[in-house]
Amino acid sequence: MDIKLTRAGEKDAERLWKMQVEAFSELYEKYRDGETNPAAEPQEKTLARLGQPFTYFYFILADGDVAGAVRVVDKKDHGQPKRISPIFIMPPYRNRGIAERAVAEVEKLHGALGWELEAIMQEEASRRLYEKAGYRRTETTRKINDKMTLVVYKKG
Repeated sequence: MDIKLTRAGEKDAERLWKMQVEAFSELYEKYRDGETNPAAEPQEKTLARLGQPFTYFYFILADGDVAGAVRVVDKKDHGQPKRISPIFIMPPYRNRGIAERAVAEVEKLHGALGWELEAIMQEEASRRLYEKAGYRRTETTRKINDKMTLVVYKKG
């Protein structure tokens, strides 16, 4: 399967927002995390992020089809870690290794070192994705509610 990233712009805000609502709605129902879940965000937040000079949103293409998206926060400051927040794969494309390959493509564009991100501690598949990509779990956690805790991962 051919995986490519194509840069999204402000004109793509509505499409990205609808995709993330669909992609994250199951996790929202499971954890009810209105503070952190992209499914709970208004469309305006997606548009605002697209306007940030340090935000890079990419559509993830799998054999030419839009299979998901990833947002990279890269302030190009060696003192600031780069972040993936969020990455998502649409339901019909899941469990095919697309997210893992998309992370590798992001690292080709933004460098392989100096990353930090958060993953849901209770979601083994998400943790495994980052661990396979070389991210190391830290001791830092953030409890969101009684059902969900975020754990910080770093690379390089």
